[in-house]
Amino acid sequence: MRLLDRYLFRELLTPLAYCLGGLVLLGNCFTLFGELEKLQERKLHFGDVLEYSAAITPEFLVMVLPITLLLALLYSLTNHSRANELTAMRAAGIGLGRICAPYFAVGAALSVVLFGMNEWVVPRSTDWKYQILARHVQKPGDLDSQNEFRNFGFTNARGHRAWFMTEYRLATAEMLKPQVKWKAADGSIQLLRADRARRTNGVWTFYNAAQYSQADDAAPLVPALMTNELAMPEFDETPRQIRSEIKISSYQSLRRNRSSDIPLTDIFAYLRLHPNLPPADSGWLFTKFHGRLAAPWTCLVVVLIAIPFGAATGRRNLFFGVAGSIFICFAFFVIQQVSLALGSGGYLPAWLAAWLPNLIFGALGLILMLRVR
Repeated sequence: MRLLDRYLFRELLTPLAYCLGGLVLLGNCFTLFGELEKLQERKLHFGDVLEYSAAITPEFLVMVLPITLLLALLYSLTNHSRANELTAMRAAGIGLGRICAPYFAVGAALSVVLFGMNEWVVPRSTDWKYQILARHVQKPGDLDSQNEFRNFGFTNARGHRAWFMTEYRLATAEMLKPQVKWKAADGSIQLLRADRARRTNGVWTFYNAAQYSQADDAAPLVPALMTNELAMPEFDETPRQIRSEIKISSYQSLRRNRSSDIPLTDIFAYLRLHPNLPPADSGWLFTKFHGRLAAPWTCLVVVLIAIPFGAATGRRNLFFGVAGSIFICFAFFVIQQVSLALGSGGYLPAWLAAWLPNLIFGALGLILMLRVR
């Protein structure tokens, strides 16, 4: 690594660390004070509150990471510009693109970090948050921490099987009074009933099971099999897919619009059960899917936007860049929310709705960067 690169990295990472730490601390304090009444209702102790603060940190971190990168870049570039360091570098024959290579490297690295946190860290921390809230006082609406789901059913459209159970236990993947209805290869309708079912060694096993057959929907049920234990390896529904069914069904009923709500693994698992979704559901879900892919690349878009704002020659006040960054963040947020709403409603293709803000601001930043002198 060249000496110049090390210098630019140091001058960027230092304000980035300070800004990120300050915003996270401020956000945690603001959230805790805002939810103080709820925490008291849940009878959380001091240790529980500290755990809760740690649990909400990753979700807040992924939200403010692009903003802190933008502020740190503007601060660093403006300082270099005011000290005529950028002018000296370019006079030495170093192009602006080469000067900004460390910034693009940081943006790419943070994009990878942001994707990993969105997919693996934030979902676990969110579950942890709801578990803490329900630790001492549980309420009927605590679906995220709920283990038992009563009168639950779903359809595997790919496997042409309909499931229903009086109770499903999420932690043990155990079903009580399950019923499974499917169409056999000979065209007959099969119905399986049991007292309970569990998935053991990758196979659903039904206990005290009875299987019935029908020639068609109007025909009477004919007993075909009764046994104490019946393994059904052809039932390929996994607990992960059932968990995704529960989670995404609750999201659909609430119609949450945030792009960071549903991990890609849950979306893939849900699509395996529902390959042919109706247009209203497919537009919403695929917008979520592409939104998950597009969100981390915001860090690279931030780099493209910050360079022309911060690297322009001349002595300018630092608050010019800060004011510009606030306007950029507000405009990006507005366009993102409008675009995602249009995609969820089916007015825009899902991929375009998710990627449109990045494309607009990335192209704008590239054009402005090429015009920097």
